Amino acid sequence: MSQELDFYFDYSSPYGYLASERVETIADKHDLAMSWHPILLGAIFKITNQAPLTEAPLKGEYSVMDFHRSAREHKISFQQPDPFPIAAIAASRATLWVRNHEDPDVAAKVPGFIHGVYRSYYVAGQDITDLAVLKSVAETTGLDSKAMLDAISEQSIKDALRDEVNQAIEHGVFGSPTIVIDKEQFWGHDRLDQLDRWLDSGGW
Repeated sequence: MSQELDFYFDYSSPYGYLASERVETIADKHDLAMSWHPILLGAIFKITNQAPLTEAPLKGEYSVMDFHRSAREHKISFQQPDPFPIAAIAASRATLWVRNHEDPDVAAKVPGFIHGVYRSYYVAGQDITDLAVLKSVAETTGLDSKAMLDAISEQSIKDALRDEVNQAIEHGVFGSPTIVIDKEQFWGHDRLDQLDRWLDSGGW
């Protein structure tokens, strides 16, 4: 079995946030390394002809209710942010800058940065499209905020995010969160328990 768990997420996905708060526990239990993949659902929705859950008739109100219910079930702090949804392009580029950094000590901080961005949005209610918010998260995580903010405007980082999204699409990723191990795909926060059982049993 693979020793790596691939976690695809969009910062504008409440279920992505909820899963991000739980998935590392599962990975640790099974001695798996985490590989974090920021994606942009807006680009994927153009292919799948979908829209954000909250914009769907009838399903929208249910979804917001379920965000809160799921958070309460797992005792995860949550508030429905405003504005919502957002295009978290800068945050996703910043995440790749951290993850792909040549200094392993910097790259190792990517989980902390991801949690910081997610919690800024879904707990503190801050607008994570605001570069000042990303700057604060970077500094709290122990990152060089100036270097990060300078980097996210560079073409190489823009290309890296585009490639990340395209590779996710090529791998069949259509939503957030998506977890993949050994080419076995689990979509949705509500599949984490199934993922855990799959790993316990070796699959079925």
